[in-house]
Amino acid sequence: MAIFNKFQTFAGDVGKKVHDLQAAGDELKVYLSNAAPDAALDSVKADLAEITAQNGYPSGGADVQNDFSESAGVGSLTGVDVVFTASGGSFGPFQYAVLYNDTPTSPADPLIGWWDYGSAVTCNDGETFTVDFGATILTIT
Repeated sequence: MAIFNKFQTFAGDVGKKVHDLQAAGDELKVYLSNAAPDAALDSVKADLAEITAQNGYPSGGADVQNDFSESAGVGSLTGVDVVFTASGGSFGPFQYAVLYNDTPTSPADPLIGWWDYGSAVTCNDGETFTVDFGATILTIT
């Protein structure tokens, strides 16, 4: 499984109340990119190119159906694994799955983090690609 990497602005955005991570709050999405993320310089979705929407890959990516809980001072962001299925052709290539918040307008679409799959992936017709979050997307301690 790919390892989660945080964009530096996410920490500041949490402190500024940009993100409402609970289920009834903001809509978090994951999109695919073939551009290498820069943890220090990328802060909103417009900073990091998305692959072309086509053949089963939707523009803007997919909702992760997020929820946030806290227990004993540890916060956990959870969501459902996102599955993209190529249909009528291929989509890609991509190497990164990028998590962002689709709800805020200022800043618009702030970035949260990404997963690096190590090399470019292309999904051919009928193939699926799953962004597997494991038990939690991220933990705040």
